[in-house]
Amino acid sequence: MTRELTGRHVALIFCSAFSVIIAVNLTLAFNAVSTFPGLEVKNSYVASQSFDKDREVQHSLGWSVYAEAREGQVLLSVTDADGQSVEVASLEATLGRATHVKDDSTPDFQFDGKRYVAPVDLAPGNWNIRMSATSTDGRLFRQRVILHVPKARS
Repeated sequence: MTRELTGRHVALIFCSAFSVIIAVNLTLAFNAVSTFPGLEVKNSYVASQSFDKDREVQHSLGWSVYAEAREGQVLLSVTDADGQSVEVASLEATLGRATHVKDDSTPDFQFDGKRYVAPVDLAPGNWNIRMSATSTDGRLFRQRVILHVPKARS
């Protein structure tokens, strides 16, 4: 006994397939919007007006920044062009995930003579440190430092 494929069957198959596609698209769109961490700057045009000048000032410092997580601490190394540790006049940093702001924190980095150390226990994955430091002569240095925390080995 074979059943005949009618127009009603084709319409149901068609509607079912597109319902699945629409449901998946709506789910993905909702997740994309709900996890968006926000804007980098409020007005990109205004920020672009001083970008080249800010970049030149920052490059003139010759600093390099490296971050690592180890034993419940985040270590932030700032070095000059000669590889020597730099102690800045002030340091502000926000530590968080790249995809959302719910885990954002502002660690209390303290200079230990070689690097900046803050007690933070991080879950495995990718983290961003958005730092802003001021040199002893007043020049501003801003950078987003990517920090990867590996899974613990078992």
